[in-house]
Amino acid sequence: MTKTLVTGGTGFIGSHLARALAARGDDLRLLIRSANPAEHLADLEFERVNGDITDRRAVRRAVAGVERVFHVAGTTSMRAGSASRVIATNVGGTRILCEEALAAGVGRVVHCSSAAAIGPAPAHGRADETQAFPASAREITYVYSKHEAEGEALRVAAHGLDVVIVNPTFVLGPEDPSGTSMRLVRRFLLREIPVYIEGGINVSDVRDVAQGQILADQVGVPGERYLLAGRNFTLQRLFADLERISGVPAPVLKLPAGLARAGADVVERLGLPAPNSPDEIRSASLWWTYTPAKAKRELGYSPRPHEETLTDAVNWQAEQLGDRVGRSPALTDLALGAARRAGRLAGRLNPL
Repeated sequence: MTKTLVTGGTGFIGSHLARALAARGDDLRLLIRSANPAEHLADLEFERVNGDITDRRAVRRAVAGVERVFHVAGTTSMRAGSASRVIATNVGGTRILCEEALAAGVGRVVHCSSAAAIGPAPAHGRADETQAFPASAREITYVYSKHEAEGEALRVAAHGLDVVIVNPTFVLGPEDPSGTSMRLVRRFLLREIPVYIEGGINVSDVRDVAQGQILADQVGVPGERYLLAGRNFTLQRLFADLERISGVPAPVLKLPAGLARAGADVVERLGLPAPNSPDEIRSASLWWTYTPAKAKRELGYSPRPHEETLTDAVNWQAEQLGDRVGRSPALTDLALGAARRAGRLAGRLNPL
């Protein structure tokens, strides 16, 4: 029985991965922050090691005696003021984990990175694993952190650690313990998204991402990265599909990307409260669209139909929200008015 460590095992991707590894028959150990609950994994047998990925002593305890490590822990925050924490967790945590895994003689590390580490595709295009990281993507702290974290993993790999990298895209699906990853669907169902920007997004299913990591462990080539991607959408098309599945009206106002970014910059400079940070606005205006051809060809990765992913995601989130679904029109109207006012202000201060 393989002794396997999962970091971030209580999160959205990590909990699905833990279940898939348990089904494979692995002897599980999870590195879990002391404050993080694990009741949703109560039906699984695993050894818990309390500690943070940035705590070297805790990581050293966690990797001792394991054969496989799946490094999923990290933060996806793009909120204002979170930059130092994002870098410390995603970059520093990956460095510590890989260094300690090498020292402990771990057989293989599967590093769950992100498509963000590859950077956005050209507008209306699709990126693959060979794309050079765009310099402009460095402006978004989270994106930059995922790119640098891969660099840390490969730096340790050059000293003998067997590392395979997987790059999930925007992950949706059922059973999100914290609700963070399903925030987009949640906000849509609550009608908290009054406007959208012309941009692109690739949606992958959390269950497929879990299986993709196991495939990477089984047949992935050391030092290689694999995009675990699903269906590419424009934001307009994604919201239209969510409307069709849920019955909740999609946002109808589309802001030009330049105007949205300028408005976010103005709001940030003025210190005004906003539902989205400038990094979130910048990210939404880019094309996070990809091809999974390499993962399909080399790993045997087989993503499910996107309709199944979206339907399961909407149904699970709607069950959590109950009668709150679709019943926030006043908030939507208020936010819509604020967005229009911010747009007019941005146009005066930052003429395009």
